[in-house]
Amino acid sequence: MHRENIGLRFDWITIILFLILVGFGWLNIMSASHMGDITNYFDMDQPYGKQLMFIMMTLVLIVIILSIEAKFYERFASVIYLVSLISLAGLFVFGKNVNGATSWYGIGGMTLQPSEFAKFATSLAVAKHISDLQTNLKFLKDQLKTIAIIFIPALLILLQNDAGSTIVYASFFFVFYREGIQQIYLIIGVIIMLLSVLSLKFGVLPTSLFSALIILGLYFYKRKKQASILMPLTILALCIGFSFAVRNFYDHVLKPHQKDRISLWLRLEKDPDKLEQMKRTILYNLNESEKAISSGGLTGKGYLQGTRTTGKFVPEQHTDYIFSTVGEEWGFAGTTMVVVLFVALILRILYLAESQKSQFSRVYGYCVASILFVHFTINTGMVMGLIPTVGIPLPFFSYGGSGLWGFTILLFIFIKLDSNKINEW
Repeated sequence: MHRENIGLRFDWITIILFLILVGFGWLNIMSASHMGDITNYFDMDQPYGKQLMFIMMTLVLIVIILSIEAKFYERFASVIYLVSLISLAGLFVFGKNVNGATSWYGIGGMTLQPSEFAKFATSLAVAKHISDLQTNLKFLKDQLKTIAIIFIPALLILLQNDAGSTIVYASFFFVFYREGIQQIYLIIGVIIMLLSVLSLKFGVLPTSLFSALIILGLYFYKRKKQASILMPLTILALCIGFSFAVRNFYDHVLKPHQKDRISLWLRLEKDPDKLEQMKRTILYNLNESEKAISSGGLTGKGYLQGTRTTGKFVPEQHTDYIFSTVGEEWGFAGTTMVVVLFVALILRILYLAESQKSQFSRVYGYCVASILFVHFTINTGMVMGLIPTVGIPLPFFSYGGSGLWGFTILLFIFIKLDSNKINEW
């Protein structure tokens, strides 16, 4: 009896935050997708009706997740990960192409996106591998094995032409940092991003000269007696080589629509006519999204009263651009509330992760927080034009059964693990 009471100690703060986000998300999906008067909330011809059905099925899914013994997720983490890889690989044979990406299985009148479920499967595999090491990630062989666990599903998703979902796998490096990976990796990551932007924005030669100035300047400023110049020269050569590689990748590997998005973000296009044409096509969603958000003002136009939302100015607004609905109808107050809810949820998960008694539960908790953070940051940044357009949903908010179920499984496995932490003493 005592063990049953312990098993029911779920973190209700996290659960309440989840329910608020899902409920508020559905209200905005209904606003963004309704046509005229709403007479049937379960209208399966409308996105809000389908999403309500998805939510009902999610509640059943939660009961199942919380009913399973917590040790099951650790014991069968590798099996779940392997099944996930098989489901991703199967898309190359049985997948359905939607908007240029072969990322869905067609099941009757529905579609299922395995990449949404691969996130929790990969998180379980990473947590299992790191906890089995019984140490941190200081050794190179352990680091390479852990990176391989992440790289395989990320590569499969990238080959399906779903770059947005692939980017999310970079979130695991936050987990690595918490588990003891050397700080030099984060420094290298920042340098790579900086060199990429500079190479595209200003060209290879200016970037190379800038790199030489910084690297050699630091060497002569901090050098010790008889210090070899070989290391800074090697670093400089790598920076220059990387700059050339980035430019070549941009010019010859990226697809036209991907190049156009980066070009608009970095203001690379010089031809006024082509720039205007790109704005009318690629930036149409973004421009309309920004107009919708800015028109909301402080308190918004009121629920179901957003003229740009009800007028369908933002195509597919109920999916990746759902945040613009909040901005128009709920205003700055509403968008601030959504940001606060997500920040509170992520911080709560991190707090609970640090209180775990097992390394498996802690690592998995950090995986959950990192994935939610990257999704939230990229989606809201994309909608407001702060980063290039990337097609990833806002967790618990955007329309879609696969996304809602995937994020729910991801979160509630951790809630189950957290409820079991007392038994881990």
